[in-house]
Amino acid sequence: MAKIKLKIKGKTVEVDKGIKAEDLVKAHFQKEMDKALAARIDNHFIDMNAPVDREGEFDILTFDDEAGMDLFRHSSSHVMALAVKRLYKNVKVSIGPSIEDGFYYDFDNLKITTHDLKKIEAEIKKILHDKLEFERKEVSKAEALKIFKDEPYKIELINELPEGETITTYKLGEFEDLCRGPHVSNSKRIGAIKLVKLAGAYWRGDCKKKMLTRIYGISFPDKKMLNDWVVKMEEAEKRDHRRIGKEMELYSFHDAAPGMPFFHDRGAYIWDKLVVYTTELMRKRDYELNITPIILHGNLWKQSGHFDHYKDNMYYTTIDENQCAVKPMNCPGNILIFTDRLHSYKELPIKAGEFGLVHRHELSGVLSGLFRVRAFTQDDAHVFCMEEQIEEQVKELIDFMHELYTTFGFEYRMELSTKPEKAMGDPKMWDLAEQKLKAVLEKNGKPYKLNVGEGAFYGPKIDFHLKDALGRDWQCGTIQLDFQMPEKFNLTYDGKDGHKHRPVMIHRACLGSVERFMGMLVEHFAGKFPLWISPVQVKILPIAERHMEYGHEVLDKFKKAGFRAELDYRSESTSKKVRDAQIEKFNYILVVGDQEIESKSVNVRTRNNEILGARKVDEFIKELLVEIDKKLIK
Repeated sequence: MAKIKLKIKGKTVEVDKGIKAEDLVKAHFQKEMDKALAARIDNHFIDMNAPVDREGEFDILTFDDEAGMDLFRHSSSHVMALAVKRLYKNVKVSIGPSIEDGFYYDFDNLKITTHDLKKIEAEIKKILHDKLEFERKEVSKAEALKIFKDEPYKIELINELPEGETITTYKLGEFEDLCRGPHVSNSKRIGAIKLVKLAGAYWRGDCKKKMLTRIYGISFPDKKMLNDWVVKMEEAEKRDHRRIGKEMELYSFHDAAPGMPFFHDRGAYIWDKLVVYTTELMRKRDYELNITPIILHGNLWKQSGHFDHYKDNMYYTTIDENQCAVKPMNCPGNILIFTDRLHSYKELPIKAGEFGLVHRHELSGVLSGLFRVRAFTQDDAHVFCMEEQIEEQVKELIDFMHELYTTFGFEYRMELSTKPEKAMGDPKMWDLAEQKLKAVLEKNGKPYKLNVGEGAFYGPKIDFHLKDALGRDWQCGTIQLDFQMPEKFNLTYDGKDGHKHRPVMIHRACLGSVERFMGMLVEHFAGKFPLWISPVQVKILPIAERHMEYGHEVLDKFKKAGFRAELDYRSESTSKKVRDAQIEKFNYILVVGDQEIESKSVNVRTRNNEILGARKVDEFIKELLVEIDKKLIK
């Protein structure tokens, strides 16, 4: 029998070609057997009962891996589809992928309400208990069309497949689905499934096509993990930035500009503080700051390659009979500034920053508060440098991100994403760019995850994922190494040798977008912002009418010191005023009465009901100015 070599846990082993993955797992992963969902050979994923017929590094996929979780939840969508098909005989199925926070399946001819989800969940529990096998089968195009003759959406997908492509189906009980796989071995491997909501969704996201019924779900290996998730979601609901934003009067959304936020005074204060602080960090690192137009000639977007990749998400207008586009990104504008004059190697690196307003057309169904909008401000920068400066500049950017994120108390992790399938430019330049980023990450000594094929269309990138107070993961900043744009725009600088040379371009965003980062902060802090960025810092509460004059004196002192301070004029009880100020999330609540007037002090408590007691006004102002200067999190 033919032999193949595999690398398993750092050792090279020789095995029979065609051995089942589960046999290798039993032999080499005995301690992890209960967690193994499928197998991986390099970046190729296979079912546990599949034959191993290629050489490479062999490993297992578990729920703890991103790919393993993805597989697990895609398997869960098949379970849900089987339950729906059993209960609603005339339903037609379309697609059921895993998504970032669970999975969904879209159905046609399904008229249900949220009350019906419990009935579907009950059927799902039976399927999980029955330990139904996921059975994989390879079929021809003709066979596939015959299998799915009564499923119009599957037939449409099959007809689009190229001739000769291997088509696979997976059967679970009486439900057979068109699917590449892999899947968990049987339904009992899925410990718990919860259906979370119903929605409408156009087939293939096209509003000209039929509206389908989408059922969203979540799944875990055991019930405890599901229960923990439910608790976390309840807390997340309390922190929802859309609700808190409305309560605190930070921002609003209106039909007059769908998907585009309106920032009220308090929200604009936070927005401005984010921009000012990020600008301080940039100035400290010798950035220039540019402002470029939001509308540019259509030819520029074709030259940059954005038109090919973003044309369906761009807004257009006509100026002097020329097609122009509202910018979805800031890159071309800063490139034009670079080309405005000649550059010498002595100037490089040039770090060009911009807080650029961009617009992208998103479908209305995916809009979500500040997290998914049609107009947003990117804290963009483009570093133009020599090839030998790449590692130094990328390291500086990693340090930049570290300083910014830790200021807000975020933990973060990094991911390196490599060349995607639809990539632009010379493969050799891609290889060089990837090697440069890997070298920086490895010298940096910090762990990172490799995402094969997930880079930008013009270059590989390092993404930063932040963990918030609830342990949720947010993709935020990015560093993208680009050899392609300088080629497309014929960018040059005069080198030491007197000849023209091509610069390298590094794209970077730290906040990602100011709007989305603000939404993250609202949920991370549950609206209780650190004093330096809080739009509601100090509330002064006179106990009675006779204390109002002194309250005004205190208010004036805080305002002159630069604080966001307010005076409660109402004739309510002090306890109600305190409670209301805490609900409004003021950092400090200052009660003033007869004693405070006599001693020129204030009685201080916090929004968390910590009673700090009497403080001399001038001394307390100094104390708070130190808290702001150090950007303390309290």
